Amino acid sequence: MQLRIGAQLNMTPQLQQAIALLQLSTLDLRQEIQQALESNPMLELDEDFGEQEIATATDEEWATDIPDELPLDNQWEDIYPDMAPESPGGSSETPDFERNSVAETLSRHLGAQLAMLSLDERELQMAETLIDALDENGYLSLSLEELCQGLHAQGLEGLRVSELEQLLPRLQQFEPSGVFARDLRECLLLQLAQLPADTPHLPQARRLVRHFLEALGLDNRKLLRRRLGVEDEVLDTIIATIRTLDPRPGQRFENTEQGYIVPDLILRRSVQHGWQLELNPDALPRLRIQPDYAALVRRADKSDDNSFLKQHLQEARWLMKSLSSRNDTLLRVGREIMLHQQAFLEHGEEAMKPLILADIASAVEMHESTISRVTTRKYIHTPRGVFELKHFFSSHVGQEGEAHASTAIRARIRKLISDESPRKPLSDARLVSLLSESGITVARRTIAKYRESMGIPSSSERKRLA
Repeated sequence: MQLRIGAQLNMTPQLQQAIALLQLSTLDLRQEIQQALESNPMLELDEDFGEQEIATATDEEWATDIPDELPLDNQWEDIYPDMAPESPGGSSETPDFERNSVAETLSRHLGAQLAMLSLDERELQMAETLIDALDENGYLSLSLEELCQGLHAQGLEGLRVSELEQLLPRLQQFEPSGVFARDLRECLLLQLAQLPADTPHLPQARRLVRHFLEALGLDNRKLLRRRLGVEDEVLDTIIATIRTLDPRPGQRFENTEQGYIVPDLILRRSVQHGWQLELNPDALPRLRIQPDYAALVRRADKSDDNSFLKQHLQEARWLMKSLSSRNDTLLRVGREIMLHQQAFLEHGEEAMKPLILADIASAVEMHESTISRVTTRKYIHTPRGVFELKHFFSSHVGQEGEAHASTAIRARIRKLISDESPRKPLSDARLVSLLSESGITVARRTIAKYRESMGIPSSSERKRLA
């Protein structure tokens, strides 16, 4: 036998519910509320704002054990491991977003054209597989060999890669021009093949794309003139023709995974009161206790029906209290974040201040894990756009006392590169010098890391046509 002394944090089911609601996004919380409305007869939507409160709202018989405030500041991972949030595509959408399902997508557009071809069952299965293999740009994301292996696994026996190669040119005639290409060069050649035969210097344009596309990207006009055997005026015409082509033909269609962001908070500025932060009234439905069922709870008997109503009434009260605590916590954290980042509201991302979770946690007297749950998948509508609350957190870069937010440095790098000369782009060393003149001391490797994270190529790759 052993005697042990230890401390353990016990959480009531009601507190677990409150913390779980705190980390849900708006769309997930709508689904949770909808499930509660379907399972609890004591809850109903409050659509009539002038509805009078029920007389039994303060009945001590069933409301004595609900505290005024729910202590949401607990480390959830101490009791249960954090669960990864569901992806937007994995959860069912609310009725408000049903119109997104009828948007014109690339696969639906190509499927309509496929129905007009005369194909047998075998070719139809091959064509549908090729359509499914397209990425958002309209390119084939898998090689024909990989697609052939996948079709073998689906039961299409005896299929050879040559059969896919014979079918592919027929699909490459679909609109938009350039789809089913395997790389940029093939995409541009497919579009050039559909141009009118009297297009000026069309053979030279095809030769340029087929053999000298890299030289065009580096703006090596001297090499292009020598290899194509043309003068500057003709080369300008050829380049102008290539510029009319679409390197990403699939992006003009709706993305089926694209969703709508419903902001949880709205930030407004008035002349009398300055910046004001409030909850979005349209984000969540308003709940209330069903007055007819609540009136039945006042009966003194202990029948099964009355116990059933009391139990659901208590659950409804806890849910409404948890939602109220969630909203209060979200407002407190949002106001503190906007107070720290007021310069961003006035001047943009270049004025973003360094901010970490510990700063907000200390200001609102909560744990950092609570702040992390509050700011994850919670959005705020500002005059500068809609942002996730985590967007306003940025690490310190620079010496102590002269630190700058990494987000602000990224914004300055983006602005400097956007204003550079296309024929003489700024190198990383030059960016370090320009930032130093503005009082920002950053290493060259930091500039390279930020530039790559924003998808900006190096100076040699950015050299383009003027």
